[in-house]
Amino acid sequence: MWPSAPPASPSIRHAPARRQWKEAGLAYLFLLPSALILGAFGFLPLLNALALSFRDWRLSPGGFVGFANYTKALAPASEFWQSLGVTGYYVLGTVPATLALGYLLAELLHSRIRGLAFYRSLFFLPYIVSPVAAAAVWRWILHPSFGIATSAVSPLGLEPQWLREEAGVFALAAQGLHVTLPAWAAGPSVALVCIIAVTIWHNLGFAVVVLLAGLAAVPTDLTDAARLDGARGWRLMRQVKLPLLSPTLFFLTVIFTIRAFQTFTQIYVLSIDHRGGPAYTTRNVTLYIYQCFNDFQARLGAGYGCAVAMLLFLIVLGLTLLQFRVLGSRVHYQ
Repeated sequence: MWPSAPPASPSIRHAPARRQWKEAGLAYLFLLPSALILGAFGFLPLLNALALSFRDWRLSPGGFVGFANYTKALAPASEFWQSLGVTGYYVLGTVPATLALGYLLAELLHSRIRGLAFYRSLFFLPYIVSPVAAAAVWRWILHPSFGIATSAVSPLGLEPQWLREEAGVFALAAQGLHVTLPAWAAGPSVALVCIIAVTIWHNLGFAVVVLLAGLAAVPTDLTDAARLDGARGWRLMRQVKLPLLSPTLFFLTVIFTIRAFQTFTQIYVLSIDHRGGPAYTTRNVTLYIYQCFNDFQARLGAGYGCAVAMLLFLIVLGLTLLQFRVLGSRVHYQ
């Protein structure tokens, strides 16, 4: 029999462990600057806002009031619910439309057409424009007196108010059919629909570029085999392309939903009085939080604003986890 190999020395046995610890320590060392920045400008302000939401903070630090700010915000007739309803209309109006239009345009641009690079740049150009500048230009376009959009429909005998119209779009459509809808079914105001359209225009380029990258990663042999089996049009898109694009669509859904809940610039610039007008039909939760801090000397206060911000944080966190639970299980990564 061959003699057995001598046992490894302790230094040899512990060499892989020491190497792993060394690599892990080096990795944490490289992550330390980012972790410090994230903690200083992310987690610490979040914890400070959480602590402040339990106090009555106005001109100076106030006393501890417990959950009074949250109770005030969640009262049945509070302004928070009205602003949350506006936010819901905004999210439901921007996210699905941006994804659907982005996919259709990506499909068109994915085909072999001349000047493809030019069209890709053309659709992506609005996204790189500053949101403030883009909103200011659209505010001028939609001006009810001298805006380009108003001048275009004036020969038809129409006098649209665009950003000044507070009536709901569903109520206006029902009025044309001589039907009266209850107030809760009036739908988003015309002013909010205009802001939704501007947001879709601004975010569309990002969706198109990301979906184009996803379509480019779809194996051509799979689509060719599906065509040989008779798959065309909607069937090819539903059974082959969309399952392979599910990671990209899931990413865009989560990102656009979070951004829609956090939108401030477009609504602040496009609202006629920068306060969510007309009649607060365009005031979302972020603009309401801004008003809480801007009105801290009066009835609201910074403590109440932090409480509303914490509620928005919990809503966004809950919806994100729900998306990962419901939509994430339907994502195909292979």
